[in-house]
Amino acid sequence: MSAQNVRDAVIIGGNRIPFARAHSAYATAGNQDMLTSTLNGLVARFGLQGQQLGTVAAGAVMKHSKNFNLTRESVLGTPLDPKTPAFDVQMACATGMEAIGSLANKIKLGQIDSAIGGGVDSISDAPIVVTDELRGILMEANRAKTLSQRLKALSKIRPAHLAPQAPGVNEPRTGLSMGEHMAITAHAWGITRAEQDELALASHKNLAAAYDRGFFDDLVTPFKGLNRDNNMRADSTLERLGKLSPAFGRDLGEEATMTAANSTALTDGASAVLLGSEEWADAHDLPKLANFIDYEEGAVDFVDGAEGLLMAPAYAAARMLKRNNLRFEDFEYLEIHEAFASTVLAQIKAWESEEFCKNKLGLDSALGTIDRSRLNVNGSSLAAGHPFAATGGRIVASLAKELHGKPGKLGFISVCAAGGQGITAIIEGR
Repeated sequence: MSAQNVRDAVIIGGNRIPFARAHSAYATAGNQDMLTSTLNGLVARFGLQGQQLGTVAAGAVMKHSKNFNLTRESVLGTPLDPKTPAFDVQMACATGMEAIGSLANKIKLGQIDSAIGGGVDSISDAPIVVTDELRGILMEANRAKTLSQRLKALSKIRPAHLAPQAPGVNEPRTGLSMGEHMAITAHAWGITRAEQDELALASHKNLAAAYDRGFFDDLVTPFKGLNRDNNMRADSTLERLGKLSPAFGRDLGEEATMTAANSTALTDGASAVLLGSEEWADAHDLPKLANFIDYEEGAVDFVDGAEGLLMAPAYAAARMLKRNNLRFEDFEYLEIHEAFASTVLAQIKAWESEEFCKNKLGLDSALGTIDRSRLNVNGSSLAAGHPFAATGGRIVASLAKELHGKPGKLGFISVCAAGGQGITAIIEGR
């Protein structure tokens, strides 16, 4: 297909349930419960009952083995036509962005006319597993052909084998948590505690203001008694934030800057975004908020310390902006996922650094200056929370709505991810 025949992929709208701090409002809800409810809200909002969509793609980072076909099973729990295909995606915290970006490309190429992309994650219902020793004994018992063989195998179980193992958030190749990795990067870039606390405060204030003016009225569906994200602290102050002790990088002593407040809380939640071709949206009398223009995946070598774990978006953005002949001054709004406040600040410093852009990105100059008044204007993950795979859908839906009514205005998205990966994207208002 020639470039001139590639059609627009339109962002029609989104839906999510309020995000909840882990082990709070959604303590008894699983991934399938939350994703199904989110899809049901989207179906109801856009009148999709009984319709067969091109496909639905979503995923979860923390997933039970019983959820092997999570997205398809969730779709079967909605009023969508059961002939709507669905599949799971997993790219750590960039799962939602990868689902939405790949679906947008399918629409552009004419492979499908409509799609839903999103994600879900539950810390409260994390897949706790048994020890390797107990699993080995249980498998031996399962293979036994006689009762005596089975009892002999089971007699090997010791109390220590029964200790459950919750999934960890440490990087398998370094043993460091994401927070400890980010503390190293923040220190290397000279990110101050004051900068991080100010960004965290702005996130809470912006999210609270957006709720108060009704911005999320058609983006969020109440779930299990929650109407708003329960991590949001509208009354937070710099004074309160400044009293918190460091949570990561404590080995840096007085130079440790990362606290629980300028880092995202572990969260449960789900989100989904409805996409379509322009023709499909018109045929169904649906709104067209924005076009999904482009996206880029990136990865860095963080294992030997050559680059920070969460700095992949810095590299992905450079390739994506070059391909589209853009600089940061060209964007009306920017959504940079607040995995940690220092993640946002380190990426911004990298993009605004002549030295980094020349030596690391191979550019002739810095990528431009980021207007902080256009950054995360409706709050971001520090306030809303970060159910890993659901963050991409939250960001795309909010940014598309913010750009709606501003034809031609551009929005930039950056989402970092575990494993030294990340995704950046461009959308354009209509």
